[in-house]
Order: sequence, then C-alpha cells, then structure tokens
Amino acid sequence: MPRFGSINERRNQLHEVIRLSGMNLIINDTDHPLIIKVASIPAARMQVYFIDNDDYFHRKQILKADSGEFFEDNDERAIFYARGVLETVRKLRWSPDIIHCHGWFTGLVPLYVKKLFKEDPLFAHTKVVFTVYNDEFTKPLDTNFKKKVILEGIKSKDVEQLTDPTYVNLIKFAYKYSDGMIIGSPSINAEVAEFLKTCDKPVLEFQGMENYVEAYTDFYDKIFDQA
Repeated sequence: MPRFGSINERRNQLHEVIRLSGMNLIINDTDHPLIIKVASIPAARMQVYFIDNDDYFHRKQILKADSGEFFEDNDERAIFYARGVLETVRKLRWSPDIIHCHGWFTGLVPLYVKKLFKEDPLFAHTKVVFTVYNDEFTKPLDTNFKKKVILEGIKSKDVEQLTDPTYVNLIKFAYKYSDGMIIGSPSINAEVAEFLKTCDKPVLEFQGMENYVEAYTDFYDKIFDQA
C-alpha cells in the first residue's frame, strides 16, 4: 500500500522495516529514498507493507489537493509506488503466483513485471491481474511521463501508448501487459468499457460483494489454465 499522509502511523502501529529500507529509486534524474513500513491486522493474521517517501506520500491528501486539482507529480508517485512494491517483493524473496493491481495508480506494475524484471526468477511464473475502477482523472499526466517510465530493459516502443498519458491510454497500457482484467465498479469510463468488449484476454465483469471472492478465485484459476 502507499503510505499516504492520511494514514495515522501511531494509531495503526506502523513501524519502519530497517532491513528493507535504504534503497534509492531514481526518477527523472532525482534520487528518492524508498522507506518500507509494516503494520498488522491481527484479526486476519495479516501484515500490510507500506511504500513511503517524504517527497511523495507525506501530504495529507491522497491524489488531489484541497482545491480538487490532481497533484502535478502523480505520475512520479505512481512510478515510485510500482517500482517500490516490486523491489520490496524482491527483498522479501517472495515469488508471487498472482499480482493483483487495483486502479490506475498501479498501472505500471504489469509493465515492470513483464519487462524490467522479466529475467528475475521470482517473477518467472507470476501472472498479473488488473482491476479497473471508476477512478478516472480528466487532466493527462505529466508530458514527460513516458520518458520517466523507461528503465533498463524497457524500450521506447514498449511504452508508446504513454506518449499521450491520458487515463484511457494508461488503462489500455495496463491491459497490454496484464494477463487478465477485472471490472471493479458498477460503471467505468465508457471508452474503456467498449475497449474491454473487444479484448482477447480474460475479462471478468463487475461482481457484487456477495459473490466476488468465489468469482475472483475462479478467475485466477482461469488465468493459470491459459498459461
């Protein structure tokens, strides 16, 4: 999870994992320290890891300023988050069967799994599922977004769709590198909805609260069966 500033560290008992922190991620020629924090959900016997950085995640708002305008650096925040998650997985030596990405903010994770870390044995058999929500932004991301995304192993042609970094193009881009898509809201962007009707990869329609767990599990199995 991103450690947005709205998350109360004391109340939720977050603490830094020193052995995982200490790496710098370079974005747009600037170093940004990657800080990893963790908290527990005792009832679920689950640990939640948080991606943190003073430049990107300490403001109280999540994606918009109090004025309602999207933050100008949301593109870099998404890059930092995607890379930070995967670097944390590598440090933990996890080998995930499924990486399930939620919303446009995670839209670069499929690219990095399939291109940046394609030679890493931890991700050799990993499948990526992306869920699209009703989380559209109207103003395109920074015009240099495409350039910032490119790293070793990623070529300009791999990110051609990000030349015009609109919401629709980012969702289509996430689809390109995902193994399947899920519609996570009763209604989504109309152009994206029409696009998904023409897709040749598995797409799961919106599921209600009463049956989504079974539907998602069956969808995961379908993704693996097609591997």
